[in-house]
Amino acid sequence: MSKRLVIAIDGPSGSGKSSVARAVARALELDYLDTGAMYRAVTWFIQDKGVSITDPQAIAENLSGLSITPSINPDIERILVGETDVTTIIREQDVTSGVSYVSAVPEVRLLLVQLQREVVEASSQGAVVEGRDIGSVVLPDADLKVFLTADELARAQRRAAQVAEDVEKTKAQLLHRDHADSTRTVSPFTQNDGAIVVDTTHMELTEVVEHILQLVAEQA
Repeated sequence: MSKRLVIAIDGPSGSGKSSVARAVARALELDYLDTGAMYRAVTWFIQDKGVSITDPQAIAENLSGLSITPSINPDIERILVGETDVTTIIREQDVTSGVSYVSAVPEVRLLLVQLQREVVEASSQGAVVEGRDIGSVVLPDADLKVFLTADELARAQRRAAQVAEDVEKTKAQLLHRDHADSTRTVSPFTQNDGAIVVDTTHMELTEVVEHILQLVAEQA
């Protein structure tokens, strides 16, 4: 890339945003930031301290000392809490079932939004950042804002294949997460103004990536 570029990719679970964002970052030689992993890392931190995930005040009071270091290399999936590598454990069911509660706490969102902005600002070449409030809250001035979506069945099938679970059970979990994230009081999950909507229901990964790269080229 000849100039610094920031791309925001938002979307619900199972829309393909993580795979797409990594691939776009590789193609454009940009950094990559998975903000969802950061919320999962906070959830693990809170659970590891024995704090109830349904007690927002207790969560807020136990954030001191929290240090999160996410990988920004699209080829390296790693995230540390302090010196502990939590890359694998944050994908386990205990964290998955708790992340909606923790991510709804205003103090958690304030902390992570600031950290996410700092990571992007420190990137010399720019970054592809994916999550649920990137274009609307974290990086509203991103050079390109994309909102990935897909129908419920397609999303459930993709996620079930990743975690080796029943499709119907996974679908119910996704819908629960969507409802929790879209109804929270702080930074509710929503399609942000100015984002280009890409429906990935019937698209292969390569097709989605090529489409986004074309969008980047059109804005150059």
